[in-house]
Amino acid sequence: MELRKKISGAFGLEGDSWMRHSNPASVWTRFAVLPMLAGSIWSRKWIGRRSLIPVAVSSAWLVVNPLFFRPPRSTRNWASKGVLGERIWTERDRSELPDQFNTVVPTVAASYQAIGLAPLVYGLAALKATPTVLGVLIVQGGKLWYIDRMVLLFEEMKTRDPEYGLWEH
Repeated sequence: MELRKKISGAFGLEGDSWMRHSNPASVWTRFAVLPMLAGSIWSRKWIGRRSLIPVAVSSAWLVVNPLFFRPPRSTRNWASKGVLGERIWTERDRSELPDQFNTVVPTVAASYQAIGLAPLVYGLAALKATPTVLGVLIVQGGKLWYIDRMVLLFEEMKTRDPEYGLWEH
């Protein structure tokens, strides 16, 4: 099984559960996890081992978030379309993608996030604000870029496959 399917399966994202995750509240509250984790790890300076409590809560939220929300009333928004595009991307063996999406751009966008982990981890280990904030911004910027690519994928695929078109309401 490919890594992308393993990751989505680990978060319970299979079949209709994707629709729950396409709720914009799911997307935006998930964006809050990285700053919460960084703040929680940083707080070890002030509260010591008790910082593990917000680390655990943030980590748990990361796992349960995709299944916590109801399906959205409407998927005609950027965040929902991004998740629906991500579903298409993750399940891309099931239908042929347009040529413009058979490139490395989504992979580069996802990899860009990994680049931000270096200054983030260093900043948190050394308790240095500038690399920590820079790391968070790079990771979040990469995620936004990736989601934006997924929105474009969904917009293209909904016109090619009637089933994908039904996801938009």
